[in-house]
Amino acid sequence: MKSKKLKTTALVTATAAAAVGVTAAGLAVHKKKIAPQSYVKKAANAAKLTFPVDCSYDNGAALTPPMGWSSWNTFRNRIDENLIYETALAMKNAGLVEAGYQYLNIDDCWQSSMRDENGRLQGDFVHFPSGIPTLVEKVNTLGLKLGIYTSNGTLTCEDLPASLGNEAVDADTFAEWGIEYFKYDFCHNVPIPSRAPCIERITISPVGSAEERIFYASEAVLSGEARIVTDEKLDSGEYIDGLSGNAGAAEFTDISAADAGDYILTLCIRKKSHSNKYIEVLVNSQDSYNATVPPTRAWSPSGRHQLKIHLNAGKNTLRFSNPIASRQDSAALQYTNMGLELKRATQTYAEKTGQPEKPIVYSICEWGLNFPWRWGKKAGNLWRTTLDIKEFWASILALYEINVKLHKYASPGAWNDPDMLEVGNGELTEDENRAHFSLWCMMAAPLILGNDVRKLVTGSGQPDPYNRTLQIVTNSDMIAIDQDSLGMQCRRLSSSGLFDVLLKPLANGDFALCFFNKGGDEKETQFSLGEAVCQSYIETPYANSYELFDLWEKTSESVTDTIDVTVPGHGVKVYRVSAK
Repeated sequence: MKSKKLKTTALVTATAAAAVGVTAAGLAVHKKKIAPQSYVKKAANAAKLTFPVDCSYDNGAALTPPMGWSSWNTFRNRIDENLIYETALAMKNAGLVEAGYQYLNIDDCWQSSMRDENGRLQGDFVHFPSGIPTLVEKVNTLGLKLGIYTSNGTLTCEDLPASLGNEAVDADTFAEWGIEYFKYDFCHNVPIPSRAPCIERITISPVGSAEERIFYASEAVLSGEARIVTDEKLDSGEYIDGLSGNAGAAEFTDISAADAGDYILTLCIRKKSHSNKYIEVLVNSQDSYNATVPPTRAWSPSGRHQLKIHLNAGKNTLRFSNPIASRQDSAALQYTNMGLELKRATQTYAEKTGQPEKPIVYSICEWGLNFPWRWGKKAGNLWRTTLDIKEFWASILALYEINVKLHKYASPGAWNDPDMLEVGNGELTEDENRAHFSLWCMMAAPLILGNDVRKLVTGSGQPDPYNRTLQIVTNSDMIAIDQDSLGMQCRRLSSSGLFDVLLKPLANGDFALCFFNKGGDEKETQFSLGEAVCQSYIETPYANSYELFDLWEKTSESVTDTIDVTVPGHGVKVYRVSAK
């Protein structure tokens, strides 16, 4: 697969390689000896991220945390086009769209188990008979944007067609349908192998020609742990090893082409292991191609694997490496590749149709297993930092404890995601629902509702003025904290047993102050505003007095410094503080 401008130059890190010296198979390493400490370095390398994260995704979307609704928490696999449209109507009628909830996201089970004759995903023929493009149009007329779901795996979590290996065609499909939010799960994932094939030689041929130019292993410039191994079984007598696990690279610097165009690159490989292998080819430090080479045990010692690449007229450089040293690297590269395809697809479709581009908000749902906050800003717009949320207090508290520590990774267009909201679900109390919503707003988290929003309107289609869930999720003052353009996640100023104090700087120089009582009993405390103002990340100046606005009680008071606070069990008190 080709990805323009994707710089996948492997970092040169000293890692382990194969055994040194002459073996029973008649192999011998020369040119480089591998020191014993290399094996220690390999083990350390396998546990860390080596994938380069030197840039941002930057698709111009989700400059504030996305707000919307998802079908999964309440309906799971029990969805159809009527339910989705009824939900869209309810969001419009309940005032949720006006409050900022703009994405209506269809989770798993929207698709048929059959791709079409062109390999494209299609909606379930019974539950979505009108097709997804028609549903997009209907939802758009209500002022909403439709989101959709697949998985970074061979199947989705509900065992339906997914996008691993189909990234380009699925991205094109979503762009053509007018999808504007994409959740990419992690079920049935197949990691990219960290092992690289051993290269005996490469050949270059014009497409449609039997002409071959041969470049032997000895002609490559090696770096890192890459080395030449002699092998009497091969016609050339040697091959390149040591490209596995981001350990080394081999570069052929004098690949000439008479004309610019597509050529066939043939890798002549030494068959050594019964496992999948991965290789990336960087052409002229610009175009990246990759291939997964299947298990290579067979009767003959050598084999072939071919790629179509683009060469410039004149001299070209080809660099071979495997940048995957860990599961983190694998996840980061796979999610980054899908993001690149989404950006390419929306740009291509806009150019093709002459319509304005609809960037797709890219939600990485990797469950936090491979520390996506370390690489998510390069890959997409938001990334799950936790396992799935559940509709009870212990789950909300556990997810908060993980996500609140990750404040340094959040910024406009790039958000930590502690999962969807459970406000209005289960047996959560009103204080717990308020706390849940408040904490997500303080953490600049996406606000994706997961309740049945049809219950928020009356039989006449009007907002239910007595519905406490609706009152919570449409609290405009709390939403303003979440959607603040500065894009900073709160920091935990202090944590004393079951009581936390959170600070979130705001774009106009104010700050949000949240007192969070994790325990079940009411808590009384005093707090000095000077302690908040003195923090380096707070821009609010010292003042003789401060305006303290309670975001839930909607009351204001002027204070000089110390405030008395009473917080209910499993509850919060949240203030917006400004200098007078």
